[in-house]
Amino acid sequence: MHMDLKKIAPPIHLKNYVRYFWTLDNNARQSAKTFRIFADGCPGLIFNQSEKCIIYQNNEKRLPDIFLYGQATTHNELNLTGHLSLIGAYFYPNALKAIFGLDADELTDSCADLNPLAEKQGVCLAEKLSGATSTPHQIEMISRYLFQQLQKNAASQSAVIQYAISQIVESAGKIALGDLRKDLGLSERSLERKFRQEVGISPKLFSRIRRFQVSLEQIRKNRYRNLSDIAYDNDYADQSHFIRAFREFSGFSPYQFQKSSNEIIENMSEL
Repeated sequence: MHMDLKKIAPPIHLKNYVRYFWTLDNNARQSAKTFRIFADGCPGLIFNQSEKCIIYQNNEKRLPDIFLYGQATTHNELNLTGHLSLIGAYFYPNALKAIFGLDADELTDSCADLNPLAEKQGVCLAEKLSGATSTPHQIEMISRYLFQQLQKNAASQSAVIQYAISQIVESAGKIALGDLRKDLGLSERSLERKFRQEVGISPKLFSRIRRFQVSLEQIRKNRYRNLSDIAYDNDYADQSHFIRAFREFSGFSPYQFQKSSNEIIENMSEL
């Protein structure tokens, strides 16, 4: 089955909050697919524009037509039946708070129906999207809605947490959190509370996921001689520690990922 993936850059006024939009379609009328989602330190949005497609999370919870998903503390799965036609927005780590004014930890390892939230604000988002004439038009509508929410809620952003995120990302997750707290003038408890509220997970877990993501990128691009090199480069105690962390966040061992993972889009692998 052919999977048609496209990535679309966000408009300039969203570029600090949305990494990119994406669309994913298949050419089969009926199918059943399972995707494994890796922990990546970022929330997002998915719109299921096919009336014939049903999405379940981990084969249990049926997901709405348009939903927000929060931070993942480990890997999980999406199970889809029917004709696949999705639009997604891949956010930056603190976008749930910045765009929607939500406490991000309310959505950690969970999803929320975006329809009721939009309707409270007088926007029938799913109905509008369903009536759109094309996928670019739908993405334009989503962008407009996100920007409207951003204008209402951007004041809830914390420059302190934005700085903390940037330091963890730039250090590849290897920054000493004690040094970061000292730099910010925050106690351990204060930083953790603020970080959970704006990002959805603790700074320590975010750092661990960032280290995993850096190691994952090394494997994707074949930038290593052996696994012990990756473990050393990313401050893992040893190769076994690295393999355990990789399996925790991806559901694969590094060897399994390299040999058999079929990443449709980064951090989403078809099983």
